[in-house]
Amino acid sequence: MKTVLVLNGPNLNTLGWREKNVYGTMSLAEIERNLTALAERLGVEVRCFQSNHEGALIDEIHRARETADGIVMNPGAFTHYSYAIRDAIAAVELPAIEVHLSNVYKREPFRHVSVTAPVMLGVIAGLGPIGYELALKAIVAQLDNVKGE
Repeated sequence: MKTVLVLNGPNLNTLGWREKNVYGTMSLAEIERNLTALAERLGVEVRCFQSNHEGALIDEIHRARETADGIVMNPGAFTHYSYAIRDAIAAVELPAIEVHLSNVYKREPFRHVSVTAPVMLGVIAGLGPIGYELALKAIVAQLDNVKGE
């Protein structure tokens, strides 16, 4: 069975009570439960991990080389400056999709730049929690296409 690693960066553990007007009211645990149910319907497994620490996220990305077939990631604030996470994603050579709950292009100018996006298969932003589900579906479709070649 294919496995997709779902990574969430700093402050995403505060979903549900942090800036509800920007991030909504759904908790990260609820998002992860929905993704697990969707993964079951899609015939894949998801493994979820959240950390406020850059090195812990990088360690999970490195581990994914042996334990996962694709990555869905919301890097949080690391999106804008973590070349280390960017390089880790590039190194493992797995299909990866970046997700943001809010539309970063409607927010502060510093949020308009993603240093991680160039090594991602794609980016989904501004659609709230459904963005994670769309990213999971896209990764599964990508894995199916690779399998079918």
